[in-house]
Amino acid sequence: MFIKRLDDCEEIIANDGCRLKEVLHVDRDSVDLPYSLAFARVDPGKATLPHRLASQDEVYTIFNGGGIMHIGDEEAEVTAGDTIHIPAGSRQWIENTGTAELYFSALVSPPWRQEDDLLL
Repeated sequence: MFIKRLDDCEEIIANDGCRLKEVLHVDRDSVDLPYSLAFARVDPGKATLPHRLASQDEVYTIFNGGGIMHIGDEEAEVTAGDTIHIPAGSRQWIENTGTAELYFSALVSPPWRQEDDLLL
């Protein structure tokens, strides 16, 4: 049985500028999964930097706050309860337009790799 507490994960500043805690990754945990899972935070009035994952699909699920999700040439308002699919290779970023912290999960398949996370 594998159990990992979110509170035990180190918070880092991700390549795109959000605060991030990676919970599951095949390279760092005793799991054999085709995806990685992280939880991210963006402060009110802030945004992640435009970037793309070269060969991974990504799925965000918003738990708190809201803002505008940008994928390619599209943008849409998102809020708690929304799940967003980001196709591999898509230019993307999310901005927190609310007054509360934007908090979401990021599921990446295949697992996230630093060399595939490209700032634009």
